[in-house]
Amino acid sequence: MRQVTFETGAFVRVVTNAATLVLLLFAGDLQAENWARFRGEGGRGVSNQKGLPVTWTDSDYKWKTALPGLGHSSPCVWGDHVFVTSALDKGAARVVIAVDARSGKVLWTDRQESRTHQKHALNSYASGTPASDGKRVYVLFTTNEDTVVRAYDFAGKVQWQTDIGKFYNRHGHGCGTSPIVWNDTVIVASQHDGPSVIAGLDASTGKVKWRPERAVKLTAHSTPVVLEREGKTPQLFTSNTGDGLASFDPRNGKLLWRANLFTSRAVNCPVIAGDQVMAITGSGGRGKQLFSLQVDQQGEVGADKVAWSGDRNLPYVPTPLAFGEHLYFWCDNGVVSCVEARTGKEIWTQRVGGKFWASPICIDGKIYNISDKGEAIVLASGTTFKVLGKSQVGEQVHGTPAVAGGRMFLRGFENLYCLEAK
Repeated sequence: MRQVTFETGAFVRVVTNAATLVLLLFAGDLQAENWARFRGEGGRGVSNQKGLPVTWTDSDYKWKTALPGLGHSSPCVWGDHVFVTSALDKGAARVVIAVDARSGKVLWTDRQESRTHQKHALNSYASGTPASDGKRVYVLFTTNEDTVVRAYDFAGKVQWQTDIGKFYNRHGHGCGTSPIVWNDTVIVASQHDGPSVIAGLDASTGKVKWRPERAVKLTAHSTPVVLEREGKTPQLFTSNTGDGLASFDPRNGKLLWRANLFTSRAVNCPVIAGDQVMAITGSGGRGKQLFSLQVDQQGEVGADKVAWSGDRNLPYVPTPLAFGEHLYFWCDNGVVSCVEARTGKEIWTQRVGGKFWASPICIDGKIYNISDKGEAIVLASGTTFKVLGKSQVGEQVHGTPAVAGGRMFLRGFENLYCLEAK
């Protein structure tokens, strides 16, 4: 199969000359009632919810609830429960908080004593977002000595706890990854500077079902995503410096393929757009690189299999957004780009200002994100750049918004906010 390399704008791409490069749209119904993990159903960050505002003031909030401590995790929502994590006493204790989605009333909290360790100034001791399957809620807390996955029932009672080993980072950044749930398996990617694992735990008992060990080299904060297609082997995608972009079978943890192309750490999550999956490597400064590959690969995958790659206007922390035929890169420095998902061709690039640690989400075709200073910015999706609205949350924000049951939940450093659709 012939391959052609060409350059357009900021991107250099290798595009396979085949009719199989067909973009599948993810604009279908995406579980409007639940937002069960970081960035919602499938980790895609897409909701079809209608009626949510593009601008608002304090008087528009349905409720506002003060949260103890400090956490950078995003809300997880199942039914009438909103779950968040937080750290108290300068990180010496980790807390799980359940809030009533209708009223904002705190339903329960659970405090677990822990140990402090060195961490990045922009991180916290409770950065991982909870995940739920409607039966239990699962959280991940780490120290230099352990990586603990804990399961609670919806009344706040601990059901089980499993330690899959220490989480060590030579730079003291701490951990930013989140657990996910696939079928009856809780999946955790513990990818750090020591012996690393991808672990699948039985959701009912916490028993380890599979645990392939990995050589990561540099701590990765990326949360995995799962691709399911009828008649195809499901794929669990991870990104780190040791494996690059890798695919595992989530049923047994078997490595299906990997493209070991990364030279720097991976922070944001892999993104699936149609029949391609992409991931970003880089640092908080310069030198970021994106690789996009066909999802169906085998074994060791070389650079000749890359569909397209990019090295400019790429985010370090915020995860890109795939919606329709486009990808949206919301960079840490407030530069936003729209590119063709199939080819990487640049459509537009604009600066909206601010610094961003939260990831963009799409609600009813509109793109939302919130800066670290609490400025919410809403953009139109599509080929024309347009700002639809700007609002002030009123406090610092690192968490990504969640949408479920006709409501949007915003997590600030001090409060949890709820906006209702009209």
